Amino acid sequence: MNKLAWFYFPARLAWRQLIFDRSKLVAAICGVLFACVLVFMQLGFKDSLYASAASAPVKLSGDLFLMHKQSEAMWRPVQFKRSELMRALGNPAVAEVYPLYLGLAPFKNIQTQVKRTLMVYGFDPDSQIFNIDEIKSKQIDLRLKDTVLFDEYSRPEFGPVRQLLEADQNVTEINDYKVNIVGLFRMGVSFAADGNVITSDLNFMRIFPRRHHSDIDMGVIKLHPGASAKQVEAELKSQLNEFINIFTYEELLKYEKDYWANTAPIGFIFGFGTVMGWVVGLVIVYQILFTDIANHRNEFATLKAMGYEHSYFIRLVFASAFFLAVLGFIPGYLLSVGLYHLAESQMYMPMPMLLSKIITVFMFILSMCVMAGLLAIRKLKDANPADMF
Repeated sequence: MNKLAWFYFPARLAWRQLIFDRSKLVAAICGVLFACVLVFMQLGFKDSLYASAASAPVKLSGDLFLMHKQSEAMWRPVQFKRSELMRALGNPAVAEVYPLYLGLAPFKNIQTQVKRTLMVYGFDPDSQIFNIDEIKSKQIDLRLKDTVLFDEYSRPEFGPVRQLLEADQNVTEINDYKVNIVGLFRMGVSFAADGNVITSDLNFMRIFPRRHHSDIDMGVIKLHPGASAKQVEAELKSQLNEFINIFTYEELLKYEKDYWANTAPIGFIFGFGTVMGWVVGLVIVYQILFTDIANHRNEFATLKAMGYEHSYFIRLVFASAFFLAVLGFIPGYLLSVGLYHLAESQMYMPMPMLLSKIITVFMFILSMCVMAGLLAIRKLKDANPADMF
């Protein structure tokens, strides 16, 4: 019973203190709610950024991948000679190698004739380097001249392509070159590209007439069954030129995410916004707790004179901080769920509300309120019975 009382009585007094002034309580909850929503949205945008950055690499089917060391990411590649990729065939564990061509180009909306930039992927249709069923089923069509597949998860500014295809309106232009859209696939947009198109390597060269087959953007390597990707990676590093980066599948995903997290400023912006949300909430909660202590200084002094220890009031302040964290987090979470759905409908990028994220944000908000409580505790020193009476 003593242990229960150690927690219960300070918490009960803290609760009554909070609900005594309802307007102040609402202001405090709104402050925590604001910080909660801000942190949820910043983390949501950051997760969406990382997920979209990996939307293309995650669809690739390969064991090892080659890129030029000056390539910052897949959407900003630096070409290297195809002969470097062919040299990888000298390793006995390598079964097949395939080049991948990448380029940004304007796509003409079939209805409005307005052009908007998207990412174009060129590859050998027989290579099966994309782990997308719609692409595999369109191998024969992609071998034809001037044919492309359109990503139906692209932004709507490119037009209602699915409806247009059903109406046999499939002719448009990419980079001012006329092409026929022969099907759809699903990949997803990213912060770098609002849409995607896949075509054969021959058609890619027609869309980009200044490009040459010998200059590739990425090499995809498939190994014989049972071969160790890590071992082959180490061997190829000593066999290929030093300006070539070699990645396993997991390393490629990490490389793409790291670009947005560390190289591109947008990763820092989202992280900075999260910290600012924590600071804003900290200031608001601190002001509420500080004001409560100041307003009830005489009452605290009376309780001290009655024999209550200083630790009792410390537990009281932390109980108030905990209540504010919970009361602000619940509506903040519910509002964030709605905002996530709204953001997904506008950005066309996933923003999942994962359990791990919910727990992380709650602990983040709780730490904010606890820190505010630690700062406000200093005011308890003013509640000295000898000074009051």
